[in-house]
Amino acid sequence: MTFIDYGHNLWLVAISFVVALVAGATGLWLTKDLSKKTVLQRKLSVALAAIALGGGIWSMHFVAMLGLRMPMLFYYDAAITLVSALIAILIVTSALLLLHFRKRTKTTILIAGTLVGAGVLAMHYVGMAGMQLCQPVYTPSGVIGSSILAIGLCILAFAVAYGRRSNRNILIGTLCFGVAVTAVHFLAMSSTNFVALERTQEIGPLISKEVMAIGVILSSFVIFGMFLWVGSTVLVPVDPNSADPVATAPVDQPTETTPASPEIWVPCEREGAKVRVAAGEVAFVRADGHYTQIYTAEGRYYCAWPITEATKRLVPEGLMKVHRSYLVNPSKVVHFERKKDKGRVSFGPSNLPEVPVSRSHLKEAETAFS
Repeated sequence: MTFIDYGHNLWLVAISFVVALVAGATGLWLTKDLSKKTVLQRKLSVALAAIALGGGIWSMHFVAMLGLRMPMLFYYDAAITLVSALIAILIVTSALLLLHFRKRTKTTILIAGTLVGAGVLAMHYVGMAGMQLCQPVYTPSGVIGSSILAIGLCILAFAVAYGRRSNRNILIGTLCFGVAVTAVHFLAMSSTNFVALERTQEIGPLISKEVMAIGVILSSFVIFGMFLWVGSTVLVPVDPNSADPVATAPVDQPTETTPASPEIWVPCEREGAKVRVAAGEVAFVRADGHYTQIYTAEGRYYCAWPITEATKRLVPEGLMKVHRSYLVNPSKVVHFERKKDKGRVSFGPSNLPEVPVSRSHLKEAETAFS
């Protein structure tokens, strides 16, 4: 068996790494602060993030493949190439759904990272299977090594990015993701040889490297466009105190301003100190005899309000009653599960306990959280 000599264009290698970084940053920042959004907004953000991450894995692979230099002409099977992109996007989607619509724990983060690592591997080897007129030949050590690297680095990326959802952690997670996708590709390629074939064995139509280049450029434009959009809406938030030049009235014309409704603060105690908790920060309220306990992402507080008073004051602020002893903030709920004639909800911060939903409030909860 005669193997074909090959090399890589270093400029395209560098560009492929940049594509992986941009895809990672876009996907991980798109999913930041989803607990503050509605279920529909969370679903849309997860879908866009999956396209960014999965599409980024695919784009990085084929940008690097455009840099593959061999002394022969070869093509790609369009059907297999498309399937490789769908595999990456769907597997990443399953990982993000697990992270954002299930209770987030160390185990779910581990599973999500493993899924994404498996998606990187599956995309790589399925994409390589689409090559025509030359056949890749793998070594067991290369497959095992790339598998360990892919899963390990993706677990690290998601553990960092989802351990604490800060910009710093997301940035480090982005770097880990970019290194994971790029390193896996080139580690696998370093132990791959190619054999020339006399005829094609395509499933779908054949596409040349030139046509593939157009597809990769278009997908990269989409990813970079999403990155710019994320950068303008997330990384550079609008200052709420800045004036809108379009909406600003002329200086010589008096304008009437409607006073903003005062924010409701919940008087609480914690460790002997009196504190005030903004109603919007409350995840849920639990009745405790003639008093209540207030749960937020920062922890649990004691409140002198009875559950009836809490209901009277906080339901107009957006909280809803799901049980005679519980009020929940729908914007903090990440998962609702029905069990026969009852249900339960869980929240974004993993330190918060689940809250039961009684039968009398089940229909209302299903409408709000589905």
